[in-house]
Amino acid sequence: MTAEPDGCADGCCGPVAVVAPERRAVLVRRVRLLVAATITYNVVEAVVALAAGTAASSGALIGFGLDSVIEVASAVAVAWQFSGADPEARERRALKVIATSFFALAVYVTFEAVTTFSGGEAPETSRTGIVLAAVSLVVMPALSAAQRRAGRELGSASAVADSRQTLLCTYLSGVLLAGLLLNALLGWWWADPVVALAIAAVAVKEGRTAWRGEHCC
Repeated sequence: MTAEPDGCADGCCGPVAVVAPERRAVLVRRVRLLVAATITYNVVEAVVALAAGTAASSGALIGFGLDSVIEVASAVAVAWQFSGADPEARERRALKVIATSFFALAVYVTFEAVTTFSGGEAPETSRTGIVLAAVSLVVMPALSAAQRRAGRELGSASAVADSRQTLLCTYLSGVLLAGLLLNALLGWWWADPVVALAIAAVAVKEGRTAWRGEHCC
């Protein structure tokens, strides 16, 4: 492989390597498989989280389920990009969709946190939610890391952006798990909305980066 000048605006990456056609084909197939796995897991995650959240009157669980729906939209955007013969030509539109999903997530998480602080109903203990959050803490980092590696080698900002969307779900899983456990064991209902606001700030930052197309490749 030879190196070409890097166009990464945020200066986080070095020269972008030219990928041989055979290797590019392998990487494109890998990204497609990883995106399909991400979509499948998030659909299951959304159904379980929304059902458990409704049963326990848990805004955090319902928000987590809706986050999974947003992640599916992001993954579908990348799947659409790589379904064409020229993925690079579709990258800017895919990045806009991913950025929008980050912003939507930030708005919703912030709304839920503020609502909880202003007197929202304290959620009941949800064992299903605790198990789901714990499983996501294992699954999501693995999917994110694999897609990020493939996206960087391929030079695809949208694949890297989607991997960060998946990684954000890992943070939300940790927040959800901590919030559910603290509520169940100590009655600390305020723990989840406090950290959720920090996650919302991260989502805004990632959304701005994706919108500008500056994800490190």
